[in-house]
Amino acid sequence: MNALQAVPKIRIRSMDVMRGFTLFLMLFVNDLFIPGVPKWLVHSEADEDGMGLADWVFPGFLFMVGMAVPYAVAAREKIGSSTTVIFVHILIRTLSLLLIGVLILNGPRVDPQLTGMSHLLWLGLLYVFVFLIWNHYPKDMQYQSIYKGLRAVGIMGIIYLLYIFKASDGKGLEVGWWGILGLIGWGYFAAASIFLLSRGKIIVVVCGWLVFLVLNMLSQMGFKVEFPGAGRYLHVLLAGNIPCIVLSGTTIGMLMKRYAATPRVLLRFLLVIGLIWLVAGFVLRFWFILSKIHGTPSWALICCGISVLLLIPLYYFIDLKGYQQGMRVFEEAGKNSLTTYLAPDLIYFVCWGFHLPLFFYKQSDYMSLAIAGSLFWALAMLWYAILLKKLHIYLKL
Repeated sequence: MNALQAVPKIRIRSMDVMRGFTLFLMLFVNDLFIPGVPKWLVHSEADEDGMGLADWVFPGFLFMVGMAVPYAVAAREKIGSSTTVIFVHILIRTLSLLLIGVLILNGPRVDPQLTGMSHLLWLGLLYVFVFLIWNHYPKDMQYQSIYKGLRAVGIMGIIYLLYIFKASDGKGLEVGWWGILGLIGWGYFAAASIFLLSRGKIIVVVCGWLVFLVLNMLSQMGFKVEFPGAGRYLHVLLAGNIPCIVLSGTTIGMLMKRYAATPRVLLRFLLVIGLIWLVAGFVLRFWFILSKIHGTPSWALICCGISVLLLIPLYYFIDLKGYQQGMRVFEEAGKNSLTTYLAPDLIYFVCWGFHLPLFFYKQSDYMSLAIAGSLFWALAMLWYAILLKKLHIYLKL
């Protein structure tokens, strides 16, 4: 049977691989020693009209978060979960991401004298407690009391960290921009809620995407939607940028489910949509610069177009042709994305706190060494996350 006539399996492996590859790039660009590497690898300045590799990786991951929504909801419906139960799960997952994101965001603000510990120790303990609470423990009934005890320790630990938290400016925790995980949480909430409450109607999801795109453009033009009192907490939704990117992924995920039995039609749709978003992004560039920091609509559309065009060959070779060589590490990391993203930070905290020379390759005079070192670090961290999962240490919200 021709590959383009075959019906792919329920699980789209290319989605996991692309998510894992995006995580690999996130770890890579986050580790780069900026003075020693080319400009095209790092973030462009806020007011600069341009993009580097680092400006695509986060929206690329947001896109994959959106793509997974139709499959995640379908999986819960398959085991008999009602719409109400699924929506409660969406709320809990969103609140968990927001909480973790805000706590991580405030870590560097810890005042050692007022708090009684360094910010590295505070953050390190926070990560340990996060893993204790949200770890996916084995289902062995004889150890359930131990697992519940570990979760209780994690909850009490986070409460303690909140109690002792003091910033040098005298202020407590700040929401700020919610942190990376908080942004993911808001985008996930918008996409998952619209998909679930519309019962998977693609026209409603596309209309939701258009609404957030318009909000993004209005926000960039200075016409910001305000909600007295709640506006400072809802600014990610009201700015439109993050939900627009995630809903782009949800739209593509819905198309992949709908046309799974007709891969030729699906690939044509993906190619056309990817090119339309890419062209639309460059057209909007006449009015809005390409800027990740400002979250412009031109940047969002171009990033989404890149994501779709990258997905096409991955879907063709992995799901339709069955290509597997060298993909396992990315696929496994993609299935375990939150652990893959957070666990390496603990190594950073330990090395920085004890001044361990693990990152000797970060030298501005040796650009090749700096780049090669960060590439090796990113790949090693994927395997590190896979090892943790084998030890039953992995996060699942």
